[in-house]
Amino acid sequence: MMENKLIAGLAGVALVLLFNAPQSACANAPTPEQILQRVDANMVFESAISKTSMTITNRRGRTTSIISKSWSKGEKNALVEYLAPARNKGTKMLMLDDELYTYSPAADRIIQISGHLLRQSVSGSDLSYEDMMENDALLEVYDAVLDSEEVWDGRNCFVLALKAKKMEIAYPSRKVWIDSERYLPLKEERYAKSGKLLKKIEIRDLVRTQNRWYPREIFFKDMLSNGQGTIYRIEEIQFGVDIPEHLLTKAALRR
Repeated sequence: MMENKLIAGLAGVALVLLFNAPQSACANAPTPEQILQRVDANMVFESAISKTSMTITNRRGRTTSIISKSWSKGEKNALVEYLAPARNKGTKMLMLDDELYTYSPAADRIIQISGHLLRQSVSGSDLSYEDMMENDALLEVYDAVLDSEEVWDGRNCFVLALKAKKMEIAYPSRKVWIDSERYLPLKEERYAKSGKLLKKIEIRDLVRTQNRWYPREIFFKDMLSNGQGTIYRIEEIQFGVDIPEHLLTKAALRR
């Protein structure tokens, strides 16, 4: 009888521990919205000047590198100018609100990129024009659900499933692995409305700068192309800098 009571008592203690432990863990875990807020705090900025390199590897393993400088203000205004190689030098892209323009010095023409053309590759890379234009806060565009918690590349991650609040968007759904300590997306899968996987992205290097974590090197793979991927590397970046108003205008494309 005493033995039965002891077993029953231990079973009761085990049930109490089993019941209470997850509640305590869940109470301390951030919500999906809080996770996205912290990601946005790292990734979204008011203004920045950066120098970047883009290394494109085709299906045969041949690489092409493009070096550019960018001026960004808010979520919807940016200018990108190619510095190298020589054949691309002076080529520019300008984003004004939801409009995108390109300028080629060889043709001395300004062309607006719109509609289905936004899905085209930028200079043969795995990035589309839509990818280049993307600087919206994730929390503004997506609803999030915590799918699981996993280890990716040795880091503990929250795995979020994102669903667009409006379907008129390049990627209606995403799956994102977010570093639970530094709140940067280390891995991402982007999907079409049909559920087809369109793009895979990995942050392969990151840096702590001006009180935020920010990607230093990002790998993009367009799943619909036969290339081996594109490495986008941020060589230099400064946040919170003054951007002259005249720089982010169509007139500046020909300067």
